[in-house]
Amino acid sequence: MALGWYELKLAKDGQFMFNLKAANSQVILTSELYRSRAAAENGIASVQKNGVLAERFEFRENKNGEPYFILKAANHQEIGRSEYYSAKAAAQKGVDSVMKNAATTEIKDKTTA
Repeated sequence: MALGWYELKLAKDGQFMFNLKAANSQVILTSELYRSRAAAENGIASVQKNGVLAERFEFRENKNGEPYFILKAANHQEIGRSEYYSAKAAAQKGVDSVMKNAATTEIKDKTTA
């Protein structure tokens, strides 16, 4: 079974961020912004470690009632969040996908593109 990958890239303001993508290239988790590449790489390592643990996920809803989830580290800091979903069941499938793909060690560096 093919696993996804992390895509490390630069945000518009020059900070670093990453997406965890599933094998079908869909973004399943988006990181916060980091001031340095090293910090973003630490963020990826944190997703690899915490993204396989169901208790690290928290479901929320936006102001329109659309469910999404966040992934938290052991210290309760947010590591990443999902897109907005149409239903909680769809958000749960997103969590399942993150849990399946989080341990991947493949990182595609798009910072120099």
